[in-house]
Amino acid sequence: MRHTVLVFAGLDPSGGAGLAADILAIAAQGAHALPVITALTVQDNDRVFAVEAVAPELLRRQAQALIDKVAIHAVKIGIPGSAANAAVIAQLVRQLRQARPDLAVVLDPVLASGHGDVLSRDDAVLALAPLLPLTTVIVPNGPEAAALGGEEHLRAQGCQHVLLTGGHGDGEEVLNRWLDAGGGEQTWRWPRLPGAFHGSGCTLASAIAARLALGQALPEALDLAQSYCHAALADAYAIAPGQLMPQRFIQ
Repeated sequence: MRHTVLVFAGLDPSGGAGLAADILAIAAQGAHALPVITALTVQDNDRVFAVEAVAPELLRRQAQALIDKVAIHAVKIGIPGSAANAAVIAQLVRQLRQARPDLAVVLDPVLASGHGDVLSRDDAVLALAPLLPLTTVIVPNGPEAAALGGEEHLRAQGCQHVLLTGGHGDGEEVLNRWLDAGGGEQTWRWPRLPGAFHGSGCTLASAIAARLALGQALPEALDLAQSYCHAALADAYAIAPGQLMPQRFIQ
């Protein structure tokens, strides 16, 4: 049977970020996404106009129906939608780890859209607090890492591994840095691509989760997921003026 990733994320009607991105990115790695909706959004490929969090009990029921039937090999978390939903997700992860203590959890700490539009009913930073101690790999960009207190602070909060992405920086190269659980560091450099992309963080985090679900070691999973994400961005396409859509449907 195919390996699965339980995904908690919002629904983006533009099809570029959130669950739509997660499903395609996970499938492209050879795993299967189990999408649990945390929030409904009103957005296009550039702006988020409204976010409506799913009721916590409905979120729990969505996930529990899957947990009761399907073997879960990794978890990917995007926006929880609310602090109450984050608490439910944390409880579900702890439940899963009773049977599988080494279950990988990948957190994409999306705090706002590229234009700064808020993506949580509550303070987005505080809403993530119960999830940080359960996170195997957190994948923040520069602004997200700063808002969350920096890499060392994230480690102190319980995140085992931090992959800091450099897409929001300057220069001809994108520098991604991995701070591992032992305090070591590894870097990757990628040519900076022209344009802006919708859902690039979702794409990378989901690809990492899928690679871990398939049983790959973390260094290999990080390397292959970044290669996939860069290829998806390099072949991105437009559906309207503004941010481009990564071409995720590649093997």
